Amino acid sequence: SPAQAMPGALVPVEEGAGATHTPLLGQDEQRELLERLDFVVRNIMELRKEVAELRNSLRHLAVEIVGEVRSHLEETQRLNRRRRFPYPRERSDSTGSSSIYFTASSGNANTDDGESEGGYSTANAESDYDRESEKESEEGEDEVSCDTVRTVRRDSLDLVAEDEAPLSLDSSLEEGLGQLLQQADRLHGGDEQDRREGFQLLLNNKLAYAGQREFLWRLARAHSDMWELTENEEEKQSYASEGKRELELALQKWDQSAECHQWFAILCGQLSERESIPKRIQAGCVFKEHIDKAIELKPEDPQLYYLMGRWCYQVAHLGWLEKKTVSALFEAPPTATVQDALQNFLRVEELSPGFSKAGRVYIAKCYRDLGNSSAAALWMSLASELPGNTKE
Repeated sequence: SPAQAMPGALVPVEEGAGATHTPLLGQDEQRELLERLDFVVRNIMELRKEVAELRNSLRHLAVEIVGEVRSHLEETQRLNRRRRFPYPRERSDSTGSSSIYFTASSGNANTDDGESEGGYSTANAESDYDRESEKESEEGEDEVSCDTVRTVRRDSLDLVAEDEAPLSLDSSLEEGLGQLLQQADRLHGGDEQDRREGFQLLLNNKLAYAGQREFLWRLARAHSDMWELTENEEEKQSYASEGKRELELALQKWDQSAECHQWFAILCGQLSERESIPKRIQAGCVFKEHIDKAIELKPEDPQLYYLMGRWCYQVAHLGWLEKKTVSALFEAPPTATVQDALQNFLRVEELSPGFSKAGRVYIAKCYRDLGNSSAAALWMSLASELPGNTKE
C-alpha cells in the first residue's frame, strides 16, 4: 500500500473495538517533505564548509599582513642604509614603491617634477649631507657607471624614471618591428598552434625589441595566450607571472598605454584564479582599476567594455563568504549590479555588433537574472548565430 511504501507520521483512529492507523500525509506530501529536509541538510553542510574556509582565509590574511608589515620595515631600513651609501645620485624622477598597483592608484606614474612619492628627493635636496655626497660623487663620477647606479637602485626597490621615449631604432630594425607586430597580431587571432607560434616568435625577438612599447604589450598578451593553452597549473602560473612582470616594467614608462593597462589587468586576473578568496578579491580591485584606466585612454574599444561587463557580473554574483571577505578587507567595498554588467555588454554591441559570442550569452544571462525571459531568449538566439572561436 502507499502507506507501507512511504512510511509517514501515523495517528490512531478509533474504529469499533480496535484501533487502526492511517497516514497523516499523502505519499506526494511525504516526498516533498523529505526533499525539503534534504535541502536544509545540504545547506547546513555548505554553510559549515564556508565557515571553515572563512576561518582559513582570515588566518592566511593575518599572516599576509604580518609579512607585509615586516617587508615594509625591512624596506625602510634598506632605504635608510641607501641614503648613507656614497654614490652619485641621479636627479631623476622616482616613486617610493615598486608596486604598479600603488602607482596606478595614486595617478602619478608619469610625474616629471623630480619628486618622489615619499618626498625623498625634495626633502633632502639641500641637506648638508647631500652637499657632501655630491662633492664625493663628482670626484668619483668617472669610477661609477650609470648602469651600476641603476642596478643598486633597482635592488633597493626604488624605481628609476628613465627616458620616457622608446629607444630609437634604425630604419631596418623599425621596418622589421612593423612586420613582426603584424605577424604577431595575425597569429594571436589564429588557432592554438598559431598562438604558440606567435609566443615563440615574440620570445625569439625580445632582445632586439624589449625597449619598444608595442612589442612589450604583445609579448605580455602572448603570455596570456599560453596561460589559456597550458593545462599544467605550475606552467600556467609561470606564464601569467612572467607576463605581468613584463608589463610592470612597461607601465613605469608608458602609463598612458591602454593596451598595457588592459593586459596587465587580464594577467592579474589569471594569476589570481587559484589564489585564496582575499587575494582574488584584491586582484579583482586591481583588475577594475586598470580596465577603468584603459577605458579612459581608449573609450571606443569594445573589448574593454566586455571585460568590465564580466567584472560587474561576477561582483553582482559574489557568494555569502566572498561578500563577508570584501566587507572585512575594504572600508568602501567594490559594488556592481547585474544592470551595470548589462550596460557594459550592450555597449560592446553598440560599438561592434557581433563582437563576441560570449558577450551575447552574458546579455542573455543578465536579462534572465532581471526577469526578462523574452529578451534573454532573443539574445541567446543571436548568440547562436555567431561562430565559436574560443574554448569559452
